[in-house]
This record gives sequence, structure tokens and C-alpha cells, in this order.
Amino acid sequence: MALFRRRPSTVQLDPDHGDPAAAALRAATRAGDWRAMNHQLAAVPQGEYFDGLVIGAVMETNGVEQWIPQVVAAEPQSALAHLVSGARHIGWAWQARGGGYASDVSREQFQVFFERLRVAEDALYRAAELRPDWSAPWYLLQMSGRGLQVGQEIQRRRFEATVRRCPGHMGAHQQQLQQLCKKWGGSHQEAHAFARSAMLAAPLGSPFGKLVASAHIEEALSGEGRDLTAHLSRPEVLAQLHEAADRSFRHPHFAHHITPGGWIPVYNTFAMAFSLAGDVTAARHCFTALGDHATEWPWQYLNGGDPAKAFTTWRAKAGL
Repeated sequence: MALFRRRPSTVQLDPDHGDPAAAALRAATRAGDWRAMNHQLAAVPQGEYFDGLVIGAVMETNGVEQWIPQVVAAEPQSALAHLVSGARHIGWAWQARGGGYASDVSREQFQVFFERLRVAEDALYRAAELRPDWSAPWYLLQMSGRGLQVGQEIQRRRFEATVRRCPGHMGAHQQQLQQLCKKWGGSHQEAHAFARSAMLAAPLGSPFGKLVASAHIEEALSGEGRDLTAHLSRPEVLAQLHEAADRSFRHPHFAHHITPGGWIPVYNTFAMAFSLAGDVTAARHCFTALGDHATEWPWQYLNGGDPAKAFTTWRAKAGL
């Protein structure tokens, strides 16, 4: 009888989700090749995919902050230059703050954090003035606004400004969901209501079911102690997860509503939610589809230093 062999852990986080256009833009950004970045982005229609490329390639790329001020000075009427500056200053701000609890952040770290976010906001408002049709500045302002604690009303207006320019913007909905979470001044009830209403308003097969899973993950992680299964394993919660899965990635029209690589974060979110809920069969389905395509979010909640390890640990628990 053949012995069960656990597959070797070869998982590496791919921020580009296997999208060659995103990888090419990231390479140009790392090289500081502004001309190539302009050329590549000019070929992409405005909308959520464009926004995701900018954020994915720019926000976490070290060194952009060193050369983008010269580009902005040379091209003051370039909305893209201001947009790139704003995106990078948001990522640079969070690097200064770190990902820990507020109680672990020093006064000096917070000062740098807020300074960089204010620079980001100025750049993004300028981009919005130059290109009032773009959703990207408002999408990024949702991120900077949460860090600056501008409040629920202003954040709601920024969310509405994003989706007014790009209806069905999944990223904007994800940012608004975060804003409504208890840890950012909202409540579990507000977050769940927003997630469910957004899912029901979206077409069947859209990725919006992910919002329901995300809201339940956030509530599970906000509980006392380390029993992450207490909330997610409740029968009514598990039923909501299955409903969301049926309306999103398990629906035959799912592929019709997904941007390149966009299926990967959806499957990762449900893989974690079903894993923590104790539904091994549903989790295995997600992991089987994913293969080695792990994402940083939401696995960093379980292992901030090595999200890929958290992915492989729970994949192994699903028998893969």
C-alpha cells in the first residue's frame, strides 16, 4: 500500500498573481524607468485593473520615493506622475509605521507615518484634479484616509467617488469594508451588513462574495484569546460562507467577472475562512484550485512573518 506523502512546500508569494503585464510594470518600476511605466500603463484601459497595476507595482516598491519627485517637477501636468507619487508615499508611510498594534508604534514612527500620508493626499488630490474621470486617486485616498483617521463620513465619500467612476470596483469595496470593521471605528454589524448588501447587489458569479468571507475573518480575528474557530465554525456563519461561495467562485459565471489574476485572492480568502471554520472539504476545494498561488492577505493574519508558511500549514491540514 502506498504511503501518503505530504507535498513539499514550494509556495512563494507572487504579488503579480501570475499576470505578465503586472510583472513587467513592476520590473520597470524597480528600475526607475519612467518612460517604460508610462508606455505600459498607457495601453491599459482606465478602471479597476489599471488601479490594481499601479498599486501592485508601485506602492511597495522601494526606491520610487527617491526619483518620483524629479518626475513630478519635470511633468507637473502629468496625472500619472502625481498618482505614482501618492501610491508610493502610502506604502512608504506604512513601512515607517510597521504592521503592529498602535500601542507598539513609537511617537516618532507615527510622526513620519502621518507626514508621508499627507504628502500622498496632496499628490492624489492633484491627480484627481488633472484626471477627474480616474477612479485610482479616490481608491488610493481610501487607503491614506484610513491611516490619517479622517473619519467614517469622509471615507464613505471617497468610496462613493471611486465606485461612481468605476461601478463594481472590488478593491474599493474591500477598502470600505476595512473602514467599517470594528478595529477602524466601525462595528461587526456594519461590516457584515455592507458585505452582504454588496454581494446581493452584484451579479451572480462576481467576486463580491469574498467580502462576506472577509468580514467573518475580521470578526474571528477580533475575538478574545487565540481560538480563531469560535466564530467561523458557528452553523449560521458557515451557511453564510457557503452562500457567498455559491454566488462567487463556485458559480459558473465567475470567470466572466474577474480581472487577470483576480481569482487568486478570492480563493485564498475562502480557503482561510473554510479552514478556520473546520470545513475541510470546502477548504480542500479552494486549495486544490490554487495550487501554489498563495497571497499575503489574509494569511499574514496567521503568520505575519511568513504568510506562505501559514498557507502551506493549512493546506496540509486539508490533506494536500
